Amino acid sequence: MNNENAKSQMRKGMLEYCVLLLLHREAAYASDILLQLKKAELLVVEGTLYPLLTRLKNDGLLNYEWRESTQGPPRKYYNLTELGMDALKAMDEAWNGLTHTVEVLKSNITDPKFLIV
Repeated sequence: MNNENAKSQMRKGMLEYCVLLLLHREAAYASDILLQLKKAELLVVEGTLYPLLTRLKNDGLLNYEWRESTQGPPRKYYNLTELGMDALKAMDEAWNGLTHTVEVLKSNITDPKFLIV
């Protein structure tokens, strides 16, 4: 098993959820989203984020508005739609279920060589 590939797939699987979590707080510019993800130690590049934002907008989960910037051209700020709020709620429930399952499985490991610390 390729550990780096497994970690990459896990990150991809939760990226959409993380972006929706960030936008739940407030509308954000793509660079701000990247910065917040980096602060949370989830490294994402623009080439990954922009297609995701476009897909989420096309799916009706996000809207955007143009805002003037003091540092250049206007910026596109993304925010959640009602459908996006519903999707975030469903993802949150799924995440809580998954983390519960993993914790139950980890707590049932009795062989010391398999214990995860």
